[in-house]
Amino acid sequence: MFNFTFEYPFVLLSIIPFILCSFFCKAKSPTYYIPHLDILKESKTTTHFILPVLKWIVIFFSIIALASPIKILNTKLIQNDGIDIVLSLDTSGSMRAIGFNKDNLEQNRWQVVSQLVKEFIKKRVNDNIGIVVFGNSVLTASPISFDKNAQQEIINYLDIGIVGDKTAMVDSLATSINILKDSKSKSKIIILLTDGIDTYSTIPLSVVNKLSLKHNIKIYAIGIGESNRIFLNKIVSQTKGKMFIANSKNDLKNIYDEINRLETSKIDTNKIILKDYFFFYPLFLAIFSLILYVFLKNKE
Repeated sequence: MFNFTFEYPFVLLSIIPFILCSFFCKAKSPTYYIPHLDILKESKTTTHFILPVLKWIVIFFSIIALASPIKILNTKLIQNDGIDIVLSLDTSGSMRAIGFNKDNLEQNRWQVVSQLVKEFIKKRVNDNIGIVVFGNSVLTASPISFDKNAQQEIINYLDIGIVGDKTAMVDSLATSINILKDSKSKSKIIILLTDGIDTYSTIPLSVVNKLSLKHNIKIYAIGIGESNRIFLNKIVSQTKGKMFIANSKNDLKNIYDEINRLETSKIDTNKIILKDYFFFYPLFLAIFSLILYVFLKNKE
């Protein structure tokens, strides 16, 4: 159904003074006696009926035009005001471990993670998201993009060991920072997920910390299990981020939900409303009626 409304609905109230004035502001005119007036009476009867109607048509449709009738076509969000997020995901060999999902003990860690990550991406409607996976090396699976459907499809094709069975965690952070460093977004974050300690990185953590501070990038670190708590704390301590530990699927789901709440995009306050304007239709009718009114008035 078309969404018709008025851009300036308060202007419609201006009809009230015209209505009141029609009752209380009638002009007083002197009375003249003209003999043989009956010969003009028949010719003016129709004109006297049409003129008041034309007058009110002019008033009514002029006010309608000033109120600016519109049809709302669509609302577009301005994407640049969203948050730029890079998801750094561990696909090392240890992600084959099962038992993480208590409702389905046969699921391995990666199967649980990929499912929850897709749900998280779906919720980030207003944001640009990139995906990085790491093992022996680091792979940029998706650059920063607004195409959530494509990113969910990409995750379906990722699997354990796609870039090796080791854990180059810090290198993945360096790649994520490289993706975000030229971003114009006011908020840039990395969400790191891993289930082990770093065993294969070549870049020192101190370098990554300096780069994240330089480019104003916040890091959230999620650890599956307790083995890497101290190291993950070192990663987030200087970036105003936060470290989480997940011991089950429910823990991990709650963590992503919490990050989703912590990093609320404000894009909804910046939007473009596409409209069709229809003021020219009542304006044309008002002008046409005014011309006809003047013409008939002058014929009297």
